Amino acid sequence: MTTAPAPSPVRGETPLEEARAALHDELARRHRELPAPAALPAPRVVSLGAADTLGFGGPDPYAELRPAANVQLTSRAVLIGPWGGEPGTAACGQCLAMRWQRLRSRSEREALELGRQPNGAVHWPVLTAYAADAVWALYRAVLGGGHGLPEASPADRALPRVSRIDLVTLATATFPILPEPLCPFCVQEVPDTAEAARMHLGPAPKPDPDGYRLRPLSSYPLPTGALVNPVCGALGSDLWINPTSTTTAPAAGTHFVRGYAGLNDVTWSGQANSYDTSRVLAHLEGLERYAGTTRRRGTSPVVDSYHRLADHALDPAACGLYAPETYANDPMVSPFDPDRPIPWVWGHSLRDDRPVLVPARLAHYSAGVEADNFVFECSNGCATGGSPEEAILYGLLEIVERDAFLLAWHARTPLAAIDLATCRSPAVRSMIDRAGLHGYDVHAFDTRMDLAVPVVTALAVRRDGGYGALSFAAAAGFDPEATVESALSEVLTYIPHLPYQVAERHAELTAMAADFGRVRQLKDHAQLYGLPEMTEHAREYLEPVAVRPLADTFADWQPRRPRTGDLLDDLNLLRDQLVSAGHDVIAVDQTTPEQRRMGLHTVAAVVPGLLPLDFGWARQRALLMPRLRTAPRAAGRRADDLPESAVKRVPHPFP
Repeated sequence: MTTAPAPSPVRGETPLEEARAALHDELARRHRELPAPAALPAPRVVSLGAADTLGFGGPDPYAELRPAANVQLTSRAVLIGPWGGEPGTAACGQCLAMRWQRLRSRSEREALELGRQPNGAVHWPVLTAYAADAVWALYRAVLGGGHGLPEASPADRALPRVSRIDLVTLATATFPILPEPLCPFCVQEVPDTAEAARMHLGPAPKPDPDGYRLRPLSSYPLPTGALVNPVCGALGSDLWINPTSTTTAPAAGTHFVRGYAGLNDVTWSGQANSYDTSRVLAHLEGLERYAGTTRRRGTSPVVDSYHRLADHALDPAACGLYAPETYANDPMVSPFDPDRPIPWVWGHSLRDDRPVLVPARLAHYSAGVEADNFVFECSNGCATGGSPEEAILYGLLEIVERDAFLLAWHARTPLAAIDLATCRSPAVRSMIDRAGLHGYDVHAFDTRMDLAVPVVTALAVRRDGGYGALSFAAAAGFDPEATVESALSEVLTYIPHLPYQVAERHAELTAMAADFGRVRQLKDHAQLYGLPEMTEHAREYLEPVAVRPLADTFADWQPRRPRTGDLLDDLNLLRDQLVSAGHDVIAVDQTTPEQRRMGLHTVAAVVPGLLPLDFGWARQRALLMPRLRTAPRAAGRRADDLPESAVKRVPHPFP
């Protein structure tokens, strides 16, 4: 008969540590008194919530014991596990602690991760005799053989579980847990290598020659219980729907990710015409953000200077840098120094068919260290699919969409509108009608430049000129009508809320309209154009040069559009367009172990030279890049390069 030794108390004993020691003693005593205790593992109790387990703050006093811990005491509950799970899914106590900490509130995480001394209530938590009875009963039930999750999805039932007992109410609940890919005890970190990054793209048969998803989104085995739950959810603690929306059926969730700018609130959502579809889309977007914010592949980056790596590395300047005055006035960023070592990750050039190093800051938009703070990147170009080919295609389409949007906006490009009455899709007609019920007219514009793939910008205009005056969105795709539908669907998600957002921030937004330097956040860009006075800057959209039927608008595209039934042909066409325009095409694999288990792949597509999407008026790389001057001429929109006097120096309205 063996029992676990009692962990040494934390220096400067706290009420939480006193309760942990008492719980350990109580469970160990009961375990010793069992007639045949060998069938039940010995209790190993540690506290959770008084020390950082993610590695940002001070050392965890239970670091050595936590991986084997099967009971973790928080200020309000006891967590038992992980337990159960099929072979290959094992998670340890450290995995649980890391996932639990990521779900804490901003104030809790800041206290833990910035090394602040926690101060709890006196004599709390209180471990009563009946609470100890309840914990022991649950401990025996789950670790002595466990129980299933009959209402869970098959993907969830295959995973280990964590059982939680609330110390106030004694309510119990069990949740599946995904192994933590950054757990220092479960994962042996290896260097990132060029050979591992090499991509061998091949045929990707499509179920429909005119479709661009390899399988239905609902067919992926998503462990939705492990992705979203209040104890160890990989994407967040909750997913909520908005039944008050009258244009779409949105679902969304959120979680914090610590990056170079502190704790960032990362929101993920799905907007479809049914809540079931929106939930699937939200989970998939959440997984995409999970992979894109921070590298979670158990690999360490290459750290060196650009000058030493230049023969096989992407020059960050090719993706745009900020104006000198931004670096002089913004304490969050510093000029790029080619002699300063920075972290790099390996990607693959589709143009040259070879591995290439990419600055980690350009591939993972919430990662980074002080040495590589030359830009703030966003999720532009990150995409998820059922194969690398599908993920890369959608990542490139997003880059093309945003590049075209910025070119049209800042180059004051005269635009032709699409006659939406010529669209055959019932969904388009439905969206027009739903927008009309809100007092909006919706429009769509061909915003292609020098690339042939369809790009559509949607605009909703409030008829009475009140708050929420304009709302923009965009999409790019191979099917013109589906692209129109995507752009309209996006813009319809914003219009029910935009008038209220503008009214709530009216004084703040009015100050931004008078001084663009006050435009600092993502939400500022879209909400600024909810002010009626900002419509003067959207003249090219409100006064189109022509209105053309959909078929005529994209008549030149249809003969070029592949219909071979192989998605690789679609990807190669888009790659060749970008290469012909003078750009490299790079893909960085972001796929996490969790995604790979679900049959998903995530990439960050990087096309140096295309206009990057930035938020904050002081951080606009696009205004300084050569493409803004040359692309309108290359597209036949002008006879000459865009002169400086013609650049629209007004914040973009991209949401």
